[in-house]
Amino acid sequence: MHPMIVITGAAGFIGSNMITGLNSAGYHDLVLVDDFSRKERERNWTGKRHTMLVDRRELSKWIAENHRRVQMIIHLGARTDTTELDWDVFLELNLNYSKKLFDQCVEYGLPLIYASSAATYGLGEKGYVDSHRVVPGLKPLNPYGRSKNEFDRWVLEQKRTPFFWAGLKFFNVYGPNEYHKGRMASVVYHAYNQIAETGGMKLFRSHRPGIEDGMQARDFIYVKDVADVIIYLMGNRPGSGLYNLGTGQARTFMDLALHTFSAMGKKPSISFVDTPEDIRDKYQYFTEADMRKLRKAGYGKRFTSLEAGVEEYVQHYLMENNIN
Repeated sequence: MHPMIVITGAAGFIGSNMITGLNSAGYHDLVLVDDFSRKERERNWTGKRHTMLVDRRELSKWIAENHRRVQMIIHLGARTDTTELDWDVFLELNLNYSKKLFDQCVEYGLPLIYASSAATYGLGEKGYVDSHRVVPGLKPLNPYGRSKNEFDRWVLEQKRTPFFWAGLKFFNVYGPNEYHKGRMASVVYHAYNQIAETGGMKLFRSHRPGIEDGMQARDFIYVKDVADVIIYLMGNRPGSGLYNLGTGQARTFMDLALHTFSAMGKKPSISFVDTPEDIRDKYQYFTEADMRKLRKAGYGKRFTSLEAGVEEYVQHYLMENNIN
């Protein structure tokens, strides 16, 4: 009899991969929380083992009534659009919603794992170390990043916390089930579609001296590794706190594009376009997670390489129009 686990954002990209990961690990008593009215995302959760669906607006009432049955809450639901500029949207959906959930976890003694973001690091002026000391001084570049950092700050200020909690700073996650994310989908997804439609791939030109076009780099992490880490933390409950979740290895957009061509069996054809004006001054040229804290917490599995992750995603999902 496996415990009941609540997953918010269950119809979304990372949430739906979380369901698959938990099902594979033998967890079937899952309560999926989201706004289930968006029909285009239905295939993200249908056909997977779960116990019930709860509308996200009903969650706090549901927890108040059912908390005795719950073993863990995995909070992945959030407004993740980095181009959304209305702070009130983030205040309601990311900050206030998360605070209410956190307070309920304290009240009812429920462990909580929640999604933070590498967007909290801004341009990386203070590096990419998941130390609690740097959190108050971080300068995120957009309201989304700010909402994630403000919640991290708030959590760290709380006198009372759940007996186990972890805030995961996701770096650039890619993989199956992100088709509904539009502009916010991963570069791999956009690369695949661009190559399939035009035979070529456009990358952003570098606007920074000393960095060649296409050499901008990110820490790309395969979504299945994200699910693995969450399952590890859920089962082992090391020290509570913020944890980076990337591979610890930055890779260039050029690398990513070349591997996408290769996975599709096509000859590379890459050209460059100016980085759009509206994001140019906020554009990160390098991100790389410092992964020492998670490793110290005992997570020993190797992360999927960019080559292997892109190949699996392209060949087994995108080319076959498969869902996870």
